Amino acid sequence: MGNSKQTILDIRKKYEKKLAAHNGNENEDQDGNKDLSVPGAGFNFRGIISSCFEPYLMVYVELEEKTLMEHLEKLVQKETWDIEEGSQTNILSSSMQVFLIIRRSLKRCSALTKNQTLYNLFKVFQRILKAYATKLYARLPKSGTGIVAAATGMDGQIKTSDRDERVICYIVNTAEYCHTTSGELAENVSKIVEPQFADSTDMSEVQDEFSAVITKALITLVHGIETKFDVEMAAMTRVPWGTLESVGDQSDYVNGLNAIFTASIPVLGRLLSPIYFQFFLDKLASNLGPRFYLNIFKCKQISETGAQQMLLDTQAVKTILLDIPSLGKQKSAAAGYSKFVTREMSKAEALLKVILSAVDSVADTYCALLPEGTLSEFQRILDLKGLKRTEQQSILDDYNKRGAGTYQPATVTKPITPTTVSAPAVTNQANNPGIIPLKEEIVARAAALGRGAATTGIRRFLALTESTTRDRKDGSFRKLFTG
Repeated sequence: MGNSKQTILDIRKKYEKKLAAHNGNENEDQDGNKDLSVPGAGFNFRGIISSCFEPYLMVYVELEEKTLMEHLEKLVQKETWDIEEGSQTNILSSSMQVFLIIRRSLKRCSALTKNQTLYNLFKVFQRILKAYATKLYARLPKSGTGIVAAATGMDGQIKTSDRDERVICYIVNTAEYCHTTSGELAENVSKIVEPQFADSTDMSEVQDEFSAVITKALITLVHGIETKFDVEMAAMTRVPWGTLESVGDQSDYVNGLNAIFTASIPVLGRLLSPIYFQFFLDKLASNLGPRFYLNIFKCKQISETGAQQMLLDTQAVKTILLDIPSLGKQKSAAAGYSKFVTREMSKAEALLKVILSAVDSVADTYCALLPEGTLSEFQRILDLKGLKRTEQQSILDDYNKRGAGTYQPATVTKPITPTTVSAPAVTNQANNPGIIPLKEEIVARAAALGRGAATTGIRRFLALTESTTRDRKDGSFRKLFTG
């Protein structure tokens, strides 16, 4: 019996040595009496049995994907697209449930294997989250299309209710939550899965999907607010600017614009994070400023009194826009936003000052205040002033001699440095040799107005989004995958 036991031990040691040598542990061969069955002997049996099943676990992965997708569909169908009263997160409940079912699936799989099958399941998680991003995107209000939309003037426009605006904010917050949590999911899986798969556990494509949802949602929000302006912009063109007898309080259309902001901005300021609220404000100002400017050209004849009244309205609109950060109770971006609004609305103010100028100096004023203007735009200004085409010809000839978009009177041979005027956004004309002013007073007024167009767009928003993902602090759901 003793000899039999010793033989078994000898055989065991023999094959343990061979296994150790196969794994590259050559140092173990130097001591023939060392028992390689103890911990640290250069091998272990962990995963040997489960690895036998790896080639056949695709069926398991496919079943998990089917189950997760079915759960996702049910969650979206049950989603109310609203937040319970008193909620501190402003995040859709379906997003949290999605990550909970992913967590359960991850725990089930990691208990079986941490090899190829777990990595394949991670790819399933990517597809599930992309599908959820698509669901969020699809819930955003759509622009009007088709014959009915064209007939009602809504073609390409987005009509949003107060509830729609809240839902859009919830989608923005939910997409940001998913963007952050999906990154944490990838980090957590990379720590569990076998090392050869760790570097490939990346959620950047999924995060891009949620970033796209945020971009689309915020732009939809801006377009929805702009669509509400349509009625007031149309009302502005119907005011009899050519026959006004006196300048009074701000016009009704200005009060209408103020009512739109008063109804929407406090809600948006409460629901959106400061970085997204600022983007919304900048985009709104960059769109409303040029739109207000172009709307002036849609009016009929504008008398001097009418131009004075419209200038008062323009300044009232600018004041309303400047008060929006306070209305939304987010004053952190007020300084930069104020300069932004002033720069955008200054062009409309300059246009009205051109209309107010005397006929014999209208060309000089236009070139000084709007140096990037065009001949067709200048001719439309003459129409707004009520000049007949025969009366316009000599003025247009004089403008053409200067060259469209430049200001070069023949009587001046060298630049005159204008007096510097303090203003939020000042362009020093002395630095622009292509603009040679005739009158210091006109030039000073142009400098006081400030010129230059603001550029926002996708690149500005992507920068904001990137800074948000870097700077956002840990939330209550960040620890979802750390337990």
